[in-house]
Amino acid sequence: MRKENGAGSNKGNNSAHTPDNGSGDTVVAVIDVGSTAIRLVILELDASGGYQRLDRASRPVGLGRDVFITKTIKAASMMQAVQIMTGFAELLKSWNIEPEDAYVVATSAVREARNRDTFVDRIQTKTGFQVQIIDGVEENHLTYIAVLHAVENFRASFSRSNSIIMEVGGGSTELMIMYRGKMQAAQSLKVGTLRLEQQLKSRWDSGENMEEFLREQFRLHVANLHTDSDLKRIRYFIMVGGDARIASYNSGESVGEHYSIIKRDRFFDFVNAVQKKSVEETVRDLGVTYNEAEGLLPALLIFKIFLEETSAQEIIVPDVSIREGILLRNVMGQTAALDKNFASQVVASALSLGRRYHIDERHAQRVKELSLQLYDQLSEEHGLGLRERLYLEVASQLHDVGYFINQSGHHKHGQYIVAHSEIFGLSPEEIRIISNVVRYHRGAKPVKSHLEFGTLPRQHRLAVMKLAAILRVADALDRGHGQHFRNVKVEIDNTNMFISGEHSGDLSIERYGLNLKAGLFEEVYGYKVILR
Repeated sequence: MRKENGAGSNKGNNSAHTPDNGSGDTVVAVIDVGSTAIRLVILELDASGGYQRLDRASRPVGLGRDVFITKTIKAASMMQAVQIMTGFAELLKSWNIEPEDAYVVATSAVREARNRDTFVDRIQTKTGFQVQIIDGVEENHLTYIAVLHAVENFRASFSRSNSIIMEVGGGSTELMIMYRGKMQAAQSLKVGTLRLEQQLKSRWDSGENMEEFLREQFRLHVANLHTDSDLKRIRYFIMVGGDARIASYNSGESVGEHYSIIKRDRFFDFVNAVQKKSVEETVRDLGVTYNEAEGLLPALLIFKIFLEETSAQEIIVPDVSIREGILLRNVMGQTAALDKNFASQVVASALSLGRRYHIDERHAQRVKELSLQLYDQLSEEHGLGLRERLYLEVASQLHDVGYFINQSGHHKHGQYIVAHSEIFGLSPEEIRIISNVVRYHRGAKPVKSHLEFGTLPRQHRLAVMKLAAILRVADALDRGHGQHFRNVKVEIDNTNMFISGEHSGDLSIERYGLNLKAGLFEEVYGYKVILR
């Protein structure tokens, strides 16, 4: 284990139950249970909101090798994981950290294991650690938070340019594409070095053959990215993860405390050099473990395949992982600022999806504005929070996306499109909620006999009804797609909700729209909608 220092510029108070080291500073432990290793980082948070990395450790484990072949964590691997976590628990005692106070997440291997519940229970019963299983969307979110913090002094340039953030893991490859700092696309590909291991071992004779095989594996993914994004406009290529850091140690230059830069040509030279080495030579020459060496070349080649599609001349390698993302999100009191930035990236990703299906952006923007104005003024009526507000914002942006298929039944087509799309920062369950709001922005009211609605939990069904009711009113106020109505104001008495606002021209078509669409609002909220 090695001691490392890092300074953070984050401000805020730690709201978690975490121990004090005797000097008034807080010590925090974060563990992630990955496909190839279980990794621990211990950080000290100071009173000013900065942090030091006190310790970190990584222990190899074969969870991914089990799950990606048999779909089950074998007993031997489960026992190995328990032993590793027991050792970590003993280590944390020296820092006065109890296992239940550590932040522990598990990614693709545990997530996809048929016996994941048994694994999580075994870890908690034997060690006291409470494991949270996160999905690919959450991994992307945590990585994004960590990267954003690492390049903080670089953020102005970052926000003016186009960039790609990429991490190659044992079980998945995470991709985020940003245009001028706004999320253009986010994908979690079920292709990682461990998933490919068996095919690679049976097919390659040399590094060159491996590269040819990987190019074929990623050909369709690259083509899909080109469909949605102009990769040649990418200026900054950001590589995240242990393999990226090995590349930066050997071919890059440290810039500040949180990231390194590798010149494009130097990275290609490094990859070519590794291609000529055996695993044993890689261990000897680069000073890495055998476990790291086995996955290094496939990961580097995957990075290379995507880098070649861009015009990026520099690669940025942040010295962060999802563990720092967990720290920033859960511990360091940055929630409000992070949530605001995060929400804007979710909306940007939704807009990118809408553009793919040629939505009427001016209409979508006006309906979004009116929806949020209604939502904010009706807060005491719906009792929902900021997360549901984000769902409404995304749904209003995409409510007419189904026109791409057919005007007739476009609300149902829209539900299908949204339900089968990826939106950065939103889990599959959240996308289900939003797709239902899109479905019910017009047409029939929600009923439990509708499969996609009826199978939602009760709390989510209620949210869909409340949000769809607001969206119907907002959509009616721009029924002619002319953006004549803006800055909606609401007044409520015992039985009526009176709507007023700034407008130009005749509002007869908007009144007609309200007569058609306000029924769900009256049913959900109990007020008749009257446009003054």
